[in-house]
Amino acid sequence: MQLNAIVTLREITKENLDGILKLKVTLAQENFVASNAVSIAQAHFYPEVAWFRAIYADETPIGFVMLEDDPANSSYFLWRFMIDARFQKCGFGRRALELVTEYVKTRPGAKALLTSCVPGEGSPGKFYEKMGFTYTGEMDEDELIMQCKF
Repeated sequence: MQLNAIVTLREITKENLDGILKLKVTLAQENFVASNAVSIAQAHFYPEVAWFRAIYADETPIGFVMLEDDPANSSYFLWRFMIDARFQKCGFGRRALELVTEYVKTRPGAKALLTSCVPGEGSPGKFYEKMGFTYTGEMDEDELIMQCKF
């Protein structure tokens, strides 16, 4: 895998589903993000707001992203975001999140992208901070809410 690979977001189809289901985060990260199988199942139960895509580097599936995409309320929430353990620390996550942010900016009334994370060792909080997210001071159960304003 080339570090300068082109990162794209692609629809998940029956042809690429197995590859997406095989992607895994590190063992230390498993408590911070649901499996892709659980995420895809949830997406099918919330079709009115779930927007989900496979993340590819060139022709290799490397991750998964899912948004709560709710234009009726001008609300956009990064619901799931994962990069397979084999492809972390290569810049692919940064490039994928930039693509997601660019997509959200095109949505009706979008002024920010929200997300949440559980604090602790292995939490994605520091990654999100590097990407321009800040903590809002709000919580959702045991997760800290973050936002990236546009």
